[in-house]
Amino acid sequence: MTEDPKSGSVPPGGSPDPPSGSGPEEPSKPSRNPDEIIHDPYNYIDDPYSQPEPERPTETLTVPPKPAAPLPPAPPPPPSVPEPEPEDEDEEGMLRMSFLDHLEELRRRIISALVGLAVAFFAALVFANELWDLVRAPAVEALNKIGVKPDLIIISPMEGFSIIWVKVPLVAALFVGSPWILYQVWSFIAPGLYKKERRYAAPFVICTAGLFILGGLFAYFVAFRFGLAFLLGIGHTQGVSPMVSLTEYFDLFVNVMLGVGLVFELPILIFFLVVLKMVTPKFLVANSRYAVLLIVIVAAIVTPTPDVFNLAMFAIPMIVLYFIGVFAGYLLTLKREDKRFPWGIVLVLFFIVIGLLVAGSWVAVVKYGYRLVPTWPFLVR
Repeated sequence: MTEDPKSGSVPPGGSPDPPSGSGPEEPSKPSRNPDEIIHDPYNYIDDPYSQPEPERPTETLTVPPKPAAPLPPAPPPPPSVPEPEPEDEDEEGMLRMSFLDHLEELRRRIISALVGLAVAFFAALVFANELWDLVRAPAVEALNKIGVKPDLIIISPMEGFSIIWVKVPLVAALFVGSPWILYQVWSFIAPGLYKKERRYAAPFVICTAGLFILGGLFAYFVAFRFGLAFLLGIGHTQGVSPMVSLTEYFDLFVNVMLGVGLVFELPILIFFLVVLKMVTPKFLVANSRYAVLLIVIVAAIVTPTPDVFNLAMFAIPMIVLYFIGVFAGYLLTLKREDKRFPWGIVLVLFFIVIGLLVAGSWVAVVKYGYRLVPTWPFLVR
């Protein structure tokens, strides 16, 4: 069956026959699926009804992050501060004062010391008569022993007033006000000390003032009494009668009291020499023989009289005090070396000695007829 060239119809189930004699034969086109959509590259119009719009992949619009501002450079680590040593901490506690500040501080401390001394003087002035009785008591005792009337002679009209109402209260005020005066001395030197050294203020004042007062008591009850009795008794059996003037007696009394009081400060001097590491207890013990010789020379200079008895009364306490100061320096050295002193053994020995003295005194009183007196040697028949 052939296609009618005029109508162009194609019989069903067949393919059109190419026309004969019409030229070269055209290639046959492949069969096309009716549902297939042909995209003509030259056809820019697509049929919206025949081809659904393809799904576009959803793309998330990502905004690129804004570059962060550059961080500032990290500060350099602080320099390591070394831990302050104890000496540095102490130096921070030290006060810095100029030369004029030191002079002002010295003036203030001197005025404070004088005010305290004046208060003690006016307080002693109230008991001037009672104090004079204490001062002349050694002379009365010494003159009674040799059978002489215990009276002191006034040479000038002003002697009685100047000594009884001025000098005696002043000496008493000096001993009573010594803790306050020494406290002012410590307060003046304290700004130049380390903080740990300022803790020694109370021990310094108590020990220094205590030794000074103890020296005055030793001079009054022991040294001055025996020295005066020895001196007034010389030549009594050869017809020499003593006549003591008020001024000479009081000058001797003051020299002995103040001299022995200052001598009793020897342990404080030795202790401070050890504190400053100028000497050591071992050195002091090794050269003790030279120290004893020097003490005897000093005692001979400060002794108000040239006799050997008074020299011994000054020199023996000084030698004992020297070794007390060496012992105090030895205790300080042990503390620096973190060592301990055997106090238990010392206390046992101390109580043994005290027990022997008490037992000996009891035997002397009960068996041999001795009696106790408030002055040296404390035991007399």
